[in-house]
Amino acid sequence: MAETFAVRHYDSIGSTNDEARRLAREGAPHGTVIHADEQRSGRGRLTRTWFSPPGNLYMSILLRIDTPPQRTAELGFVAALAVAETVETLLPKDRRALLKWPNDVLVENAKISGILLEMEDDAVILGIGLNVLEAPSGGKYKTTTLVANGGIASVDSARDILLDRLARFLSQWRTEGFAAIKAAWLERSYPIGEMIRINASGTPLEGRFSGLDDAGALLLETPEGIQKILAGDVVIAG
Repeated sequence: MAETFAVRHYDSIGSTNDEARRLAREGAPHGTVIHADEQRSGRGRLTRTWFSPPGNLYMSILLRIDTPPQRTAELGFVAALAVAETVETLLPKDRRALLKWPNDVLVENAKISGILLEMEDDAVILGIGLNVLEAPSGGKYKTTTLVANGGIASVDSARDILLDRLARFLSQWRTEGFAAIKAAWLERSYPIGEMIRINASGTPLEGRFSGLDDAGALLLETPEGIQKILAGDVVIAG
């Protein structure tokens, strides 16, 4: 199935995810894209505010995919790969985009993008923010932008490249399943055996990265054995 996208552009909006959810309730089709120049109330994972001034890419894609709800989280890995390829396309060849579980994209160990998955009835809303010109400062994590890393891109060109890469990885996910996506994701993440620290539900855990399970949960090797982490943040890697 070839993926096609129809973009709806807004100068300013509260939240692209909220608008996509509203459109989903009204029956908007698979592939509807909400793109805004700025968000007045953008948000990220775990109810965090998403810094959303003009100059960056903010969009949400409405997906109607006939798949069990428990596989929804796999789409975050699909999106992360699409963003990583987009970033590398727009940066000098010596820069590489790496992935941090569950769905952050990093350049030079700084966050350049975030992904938010939400459900609305039978639709999946895939929200993506990409720092093109501006990055928040003073936050918990180091952040960066395409321009700060030598990238040259307009927001619209970044959007078009990203949608092209997303279509390709969605097609691969549909035809080959999560195993292929998981393997590609692991190639861009920390190596197996590296020490990492995770804040899971407010509890810090430290151990060696042991990969992902078949549903995308992080596997952490600790003195007590392998622990499966379903939600949380990797706060220290390497």
